[in-house]
Amino acid sequence: MKPETRTEATRHGIFLDRELSQLAFNRRVLAQAEDPSIPVLERLRYLCIVSSNLDEFFEVRVASLLAAASVDGKLSEHPALTANLNRVSGECHALVARQYEILNTEVLPLLKEHGVHLLRRTELNDAQNAWLKDYYEREVRPLLTPIGLDPAHPFPQVVNKSLNFIVALSGKDAFGRGTAIAIIKAPRVVPRVIKLPDELSENGVSFCLLSSIIHANISDLFAGREVLAYSQFRVTRDSDLWVDEDEVKNLRQALKGELQGRQFGRSVRLEVAKNCPPELSQFLLDQFDLDRTRLYQVDGPVNMVRLNEMIDHAKKPELRFGPFVPGVHPTGGDIFATLRKQDILLHHPYQSFQTVIDFIRSAATDPCVVAIKQTVYRTGMNSDLMEALILAAKLGKEVTVVVELMARFDEEANINWADKLEQAGAQVVYGVVGLKTHAKIALVIRREGTGEHTELRYYAHLGTGNYHPTTTKFYTDFGLLTSEPDMGRDVNEVFMHLTSLAKPQKLQHIWLAPFALQNEIIKAIRNEAKIAKSGKPGRIIVKVNALVDESVIRALYAASQDGVKIDLIVRGACTLRPGVPGLSENIRVRSIIGRFLEHSRIYYFRNDLAHDVYLASADWMSRNLFRRIEVAFPVLDRALKRRVMAEGLNPYLKDNTNAWELEPSGHYQRRKPRAKQTPFGAQHYLMKTLGTPAE
Repeated sequence: MKPETRTEATRHGIFLDRELSQLAFNRRVLAQAEDPSIPVLERLRYLCIVSSNLDEFFEVRVASLLAAASVDGKLSEHPALTANLNRVSGECHALVARQYEILNTEVLPLLKEHGVHLLRRTELNDAQNAWLKDYYEREVRPLLTPIGLDPAHPFPQVVNKSLNFIVALSGKDAFGRGTAIAIIKAPRVVPRVIKLPDELSENGVSFCLLSSIIHANISDLFAGREVLAYSQFRVTRDSDLWVDEDEVKNLRQALKGELQGRQFGRSVRLEVAKNCPPELSQFLLDQFDLDRTRLYQVDGPVNMVRLNEMIDHAKKPELRFGPFVPGVHPTGGDIFATLRKQDILLHHPYQSFQTVIDFIRSAATDPCVVAIKQTVYRTGMNSDLMEALILAAKLGKEVTVVVELMARFDEEANINWADKLEQAGAQVVYGVVGLKTHAKIALVIRREGTGEHTELRYYAHLGTGNYHPTTTKFYTDFGLLTSEPDMGRDVNEVFMHLTSLAKPQKLQHIWLAPFALQNEIIKAIRNEAKIAKSGKPGRIIVKVNALVDESVIRALYAASQDGVKIDLIVRGACTLRPGVPGLSENIRVRSIIGRFLEHSRIYYFRNDLAHDVYLASADWMSRNLFRRIEVAFPVLDRALKRRVMAEGLNPYLKDNTNAWELEPSGHYQRRKPRAKQTPFGAQHYLMKTLGTPAE
C-alpha cells in the first residue's frame, strides 16, 4: 500500500478517529472468532466479548457522541458531528452483521458437529418439547407479566440491556377494547440459556434459549386473541453515572441512588429480531426516541453475551484452550524477609497473583505490622484481599482503604466492600472529588528491630492491573513488591495526598497524575529526541491499552522527526498515525490480540544506555493523565529491568501470529510469518516460559 505523505495526512488530520479506532479493536477481537485454529467454544467466547465491548461502547462512547451532537435533547444538524455519527453507525452495523454471520454459519454448526446443540424451536423433538413446556409452566409463566398497552397501561419502563418482547394482537381484549400492542418483560431471575437433561440430549449436550421458550408460548398469554407478530427486543442506554460532587455531602449515598437511575438513562440503541415487522420496530423506535440508524436487526439472540452461559455448561474441554497453570514465585516462607533482600517482580497471569494475596494476608496476621494501606478500583464481589483487610482491621491494625466508588460498572461491588470495611473498623475514603483513583498500590508498614532500636519499615506493592481475583487470571499485568525505602516513602506520600487532600510533597521515583505524569512522559520523550539530535541512538518502546492524548502524540511525532526509533504496542484505540513521511516515519504501532487481554502498561526510554523502565497504571489518554490519580513507577533493579524488557516488550515486537500493524490510513493488517520464518506468539512463549505444565 502506498504510504501517506505528511501532506495527505494533514489533509485527513494528523490524528485518527478515536471511536473508529476503538471499533477497529473490536474487529481484531472478531477476527479471533473467525480463526479456525482456535477451539470453537473459545471462538464463541470471542463473539461474546465483542458483544460485551459493543454494549459498553454504546453505553459510554456513543452516548457521549449523541450528547455532544444534541441541542435541547434533539440531534443538531452540525455536519461534522452528523458525519462522525454516521461513520460510527455504519461500522457498528457492519461489525454486528459479521458477528451474527460467524455465529450462524461457522460457530454453531461446528458446535453441533461436536455434540453441543443450541436448539431452535423447529429442531425440537416431542420429548424435548414436552420437557420445555413443563419447564415453562413451572419456572417461567408464573413470573411473566404481559402488559397490554392502553391509557391505563402505558409503555412500561424498560431496564437497560434487559430482554423484552413486543407482541401485535388482533381482535378485542376481555373488556371489548382493541389493545393492539403488548409488552412482555423476560424475568431476570431465569437463566437465558437452559440446559436440557442429558437423557434428552442426543449425541452430546443440548441447550435452548429462554427467548425461544417464551416465543413458543406467547399465544398462551393472550387467550382469545390472535398473535399477529412478535419480536424480542433490547434497548441500550446511556450508563455513565453523574453526580454533582461539589454539592453532595456523601458520595457513597449519592451513588446508591444514581445506580438505580442508570438502568433508565437515555436510549442509544435498539436491538430487535431480524424478522421483526417494520411497524413494530418503528413503534419501539418512537417509544425510545431513536431514529432508524440506531436500530439493529439481528439474526439470533439480541444479547449474545448470554451465550457465555452455554460455554460455561458445555463440559467439552477439547473445545476450549488447553489448561494453563501459572508459575508460582518462591518467597521462602517469610515474604518480608525475602523483600528485605530483593524486590519481587510478578508477571500475571503467567505467574500467580497468589503471591500478592499472601503478602496482604501475611501483613494482616503479622504482629509486627502496624498499618496497611491499599487502593481499590476493581476487586469483584468476592475477594480474598478485601477479606484480609477486614481481618487486619478486626485485629486492631491501622487499615486505610481508598475505594473508587466511580469505577464504571463496579460501583455496586465497591460500595458493598466500603460498607464491610467500615464495619470492621477500617478507615475508608473515596479518593479525590472529580478524579478517579485508578492507581494500583498497597503499602504495609512494619515495626522492626528490638528494644529501643526499632523503626518503621515500608513494604509496597505497585501494579499495572486491578486487585481483582478473576481478571488477574486473564489480563496480562506486572506487579512489583519492594522494600526500597524511597519507593515506600513515595507510596506513603501518595496515600497521604489521597486522604488529606494536601498537595503531595516531591516524590523521588513515582510519576503521579494529575500533577506530573504527562509532563514527565513528554520530558522523557523530548530527552530521547535531544539524544538522537546529538548523534546517539534514541529509542522508545511503549506498551499501553490506549493512546489518544494529543500532547503526548505531538511529542512522539516531534521525536520521530528528530530520528528517535519508536515502537508502540497499543491494544485498543490509537489515534496516532504511524509511518507518515515527514511526520511519523520512525514510529511503528502494533496491537496484540490473543488468549489473554493485554493490560500491562510499560514505558521504556533508552536514555543514553540508562535504560529507564517504568510500569504504570495509566494509559496515554487525557482522562488518565488529568482526570485520574495514576502512578508510574520505575523498575530500579537491573535484573528486573531486563526481565520487563525480555517478557513485556521484546516478545511483543517479535510476535508474528497475533500481531496487527497499524497503517497510516487507520487500517490494521495482521502479521503473518514470512517464508521460512518460524511462527512466534508472545503469549504462547510466556505461557511456556513462566507457567507450570498442567498435569
